[in-house]
Amino acid sequence: MTTSPESQAIAERQLCGLVNGLAQRIGDHVRERAATLGLTAPQATALREMSGPMTMRELAERMSCEPSNTTFVIDKLEKQGLVERRPHPTDRRAKRLVLTAEGAALRTRLLELLGVDSPLSGLTQQEQRVLHGLLERAVV
Repeated sequence: MTTSPESQAIAERQLCGLVNGLAQRIGDHVRERAATLGLTAPQATALREMSGPMTMRELAERMSCEPSNTTFVIDKLEKQGLVERRPHPTDRRAKRLVLTAEGAALRTRLLELLGVDSPLSGLTQQEQRVLHGLLERAVV
């Protein structure tokens, strides 16, 4: 059974609406949790993504933004004493971003807060894995 172009368009529009709605809810959730810690959403996103030392370019890729935007965010986090720029061990042109002890503690608290009432918390881990796989296939 084939579907008409009209019904395909309706289904795609509905799916896009759901994906956009989820993205909006996740963004709102991050902003709310970040604000309780005195952070902006981009600062919270940077801290969330800093699972270990990394370059600015690596962080920008994880944050899905331009390196220049990441630089602005890291400048603020560095002024707050949460992140340090250190020489890269193998690339003298690059710097590695490293969380300070205070930054690591704040990241831990942030991750805890992001886990509370997350828009995805209504899904089981299996459902989250399935959703992840489907979204990954759609994006690639």
